Amino acid sequence: MFLGYYEHSIDEKGRLTIPARFRELLVEGAFITQGFDQNLVVMPSNNFEKMYAKVNTMSMTNPAARQLKRLVFAHADRVDLDKAGRLLIPQFLRDSGKLDSAAIIVGVGDNFEIWNPELWEQKDQMLQNPEENPEIFANLDLSMELP
Repeated sequence: MFLGYYEHSIDEKGRLTIPARFRELLVEGAFITQGFDQNLVVMPSNNFEKMYAKVNTMSMTNPAARQLKRLVFAHADRVDLDKAGRLLIPQFLRDSGKLDSAAIIVGVGDNFEIWNPELWEQKDQMLQNPEENPEIFANLDLSMELP
């Protein structure tokens, strides 16, 4: 499980060091794609393949499904960690995530996200706002019962 958040630098070649505790979850490889919030999402290969299978069951006649396929798959790339525990973020994804020389790596359970530090700060401030949280999370079932 990917938990916590970490700040790391991105080198001139676009390589980002992944936290050691995340690396063991990526031994089978990973995929990186554009997220929904001007961020990037990194998924272990098995999670990406499950999502791929689910998205491909959606009807091609559904405009939202076509848009989702374009967003996720056109902006995706397979990545592997090098011996130093870094992954290379393709330039087109660095551009879409507004990433330059620093990044925040955010664990979100089954996957992790890569954020521009300023954009993460804005998102985190919103998440820490106790007046907004009840409205944001009101329709989510946070009971401990599994579906």
